[in-house]
Amino acid sequence: MSNGTVRWGMRIAVVAAAVALAAPAAAAPARQFKSKGCVDCHTKAAQRFASLKVVHTSVRKGACEDCHLRHGMIQKLVLKEPGNALCLKCHQRAALGLDRKVVHTPVKGGACVKCHDPHGSNASRMLKAEGQAACYECHARAAFERKVVHAPMKQGCQACHAAHASDKPSLLAADEGKLCAKCHAPAAAPFKKAHEGYPVEAKGCTGCHDPHSADRAKLLKTSVHPPVAEGSCDSCHADAKSANPFAVSEPGGALCANCHEAAKLDGGGKVKHAPVAKGACLACHDPHASNGKALARSSGNGLCLSCHKEKAAPVLVKHKALESGCVSCHQPHAANEKGLLKKDAGTLCGACHAKTLAAKPKVAHPPFGWGDCGACHDPHGSGLPALLKGRGDKMCFACHQDFEERVGRAYVHKPVAQGNCVACHAGHGSDQPKLVKAAGAKLCQSCHADLMKPADGTNHKPFADGRCLDCHDPHASNVKGMLVGDQKTLCLKCHSKQKNELAGAKVVHGALAQGQCSGCHSPHKSKLKSLMLAQGPDLCFTCHKPVKDRMAAGKQHPPADDCLTCHQPHTSAEPKLVAQPMKELCWQCHDAKEKAFGAAHLSIEPAALTCMKCHDPHASRDPKLFKDVLHPPFAARQCDACHQASAK
Repeated sequence: MSNGTVRWGMRIAVVAAAVALAAPAAAAPARQFKSKGCVDCHTKAAQRFASLKVVHTSVRKGACEDCHLRHGMIQKLVLKEPGNALCLKCHQRAALGLDRKVVHTPVKGGACVKCHDPHGSNASRMLKAEGQAACYECHARAAFERKVVHAPMKQGCQACHAAHASDKPSLLAADEGKLCAKCHAPAAAPFKKAHEGYPVEAKGCTGCHDPHSADRAKLLKTSVHPPVAEGSCDSCHADAKSANPFAVSEPGGALCANCHEAAKLDGGGKVKHAPVAKGACLACHDPHASNGKALARSSGNGLCLSCHKEKAAPVLVKHKALESGCVSCHQPHAANEKGLLKKDAGTLCGACHAKTLAAKPKVAHPPFGWGDCGACHDPHGSGLPALLKGRGDKMCFACHQDFEERVGRAYVHKPVAQGNCVACHAGHGSDQPKLVKAAGAKLCQSCHADLMKPADGTNHKPFADGRCLDCHDPHASNVKGMLVGDQKTLCLKCHSKQKNELAGAKVVHGALAQGQCSGCHSPHKSKLKSLMLAQGPDLCFTCHKPVKDRMAAGKQHPPADDCLTCHQPHTSAEPKLVAQPMKELCWQCHDAKEKAFGAAHLSIEPAALTCMKCHDPHASRDPKLFKDVLHPPFAARQCDACHQASAK
């Protein structure tokens, strides 16, 4: 093979390699993520839905996302729309009748799922229960299952009622008369005979009959007006064949008075119930029949609350008497007591709270003594314990107005600040003055038990005697510690010696001058003499830190172990609170007549010396307690460099 051929072969190989390198690598297969379906995780739910007789269309199609948003690994129900808005995307408002006058409460409140299961059910229309059982979830079953049950109840509630909405009261499917006439023919002889020929179909049946069930025959309500029960409608109404058969023979209460004597109804009470005074008996009583006692239009407290709406507000603490009804305390027609009370408030409350009223405290809270329980307690209910009308302090201030000003002071007793007057005072009465729950310090001990324990050392006499109020205001004060006055004035009331010293003193201890007696003394107790907070000189060092530092760094003057060796604690006629003139004080330990003293001081006349000019009275790095900064000749003990020694 020639050299040229080899060269061309090599060139071809190089080009082929280059082409191979330039060519893109074979593409790797792209990663794919397969989206899981809802039933891949919610298998148990899917199995349950499959077993149901009636299944929501979207569930049957597996179209969960018609209603739900995907939530991934976060275990949370996420709907596309809140409440009924989601349902109304498919179920048109008009078809459900939501534009009608009366809408079923769950529908109006956006709670379709109160009655329907959103996925499916074994009951028709995806109801959570079949027939009236679904209705009994909200409507108490007992009212529908008394001795005599209305025949349509066997067909279910929807025999008479619309499920979602209606233009008729109580969701009726038609006017009451027309609805009843479907089964009860008004023109039939038995119907006319039962109603004495009166055209009752035009007035409605539920005035006398319970539409669901009753304990009386013919579905008559529990309480029936005797003329109705006896078939004597004409006792009150015009003749059945007259032009106006339902007209009454006399207006209002005058008609009722023909049978019901006013004296028996009101018992001679001076305070009349407003409807009674107006002769408006029908404001409370149904003239024909009622499920309430004595023909009351509503049972229980419902009748009273229809007028006294302010008493219907929910409360945290309910008066137990209300469980028996308003008439447990009030007369329905008339009474001699204000508010139609059956008896005066004290006697009435005592019927239940006998033990409370039987107590005869030496000091009675005036309202309690007067039997005016309503002055402090709300007899109907309250948001506060013991049915109180308001927070303790606000309620008490209504009478004790002078105390309200105190609450604005700088320091307020915790129970007062919390409005808890009854922490210290008895609400009804006490054997102690001011209605306090215990005498003297015993009351304070209920909160301050640890503080009130006496010390092994010294106890302040007022503290030991339990006379807390000698120093403290029990409610509030503008002085720290709730003191009745500033410390200085307060302490000097008893400590006359210090008061007299202070009057003529030239120098006063800073703490005393500022009225801070408690800076050195405990106001209650101490293990130390004179109620000291700490031993000297540690107590003094809390303020005099530079002295403490000097004593720690150098040689200490022996008397400095006890500051009171040289100083007075409160006042002095000498500077720095020293107990005596400086020389007299120093010469108690240092004899100026000794030769050594004279030699050390160049035989200078002692009377001419001022010790503090050269010496530190507390401590120094110098063995002779000389001050830190010294004149060089003095430091070298060459006093004669400047001074001429006295001739001896």
